[in-house]
Amino acid sequence: MAVKFNVVERGNPLKPTDPKKFYASTQADGEVTLKALSKRGASMSTVNAADMLAANEVMIQIMCEELAQGKIVRLGDFGSFQLIVSSNGEVKAGDVNAKTVKGVKVQFRAGKDLKAMLNNVEFEKA
Repeated sequence: MAVKFNVVERGNPLKPTDPKKFYASTQADGEVTLKALSKRGASMSTVNAADMLAANEVMIQIMCEELAQGKIVRLGDFGSFQLIVSSNGEVKAGDVNAKTVKGVKVQFRAGKDLKAMLNNVEFEKA
């Protein structure tokens, strides 16, 4: 099944006077919940849906705790999660401290299996 995309017109924020251009933008085709993933995983294994859901919930909690400690969370060939920060730029290295941190985000890096899937995605215009 192909990933659907729309065509959207966007301007260049760095050059607002330049003419706008058209780009492809993915269109979501629904969503899947953790519960639904757990049920599907249970149907493909010897683990029942309730146990699969419980294990997934615990895994998410542990991942959050480990990320909050500054660790990289690697999920095998699926990929890895890591916290990244943005901060104010300071003239002197010594002026950079916890108060200069403006925000934190989770960065995801695709692993081998996910990259392989990405290389085989097909697209169709919505």
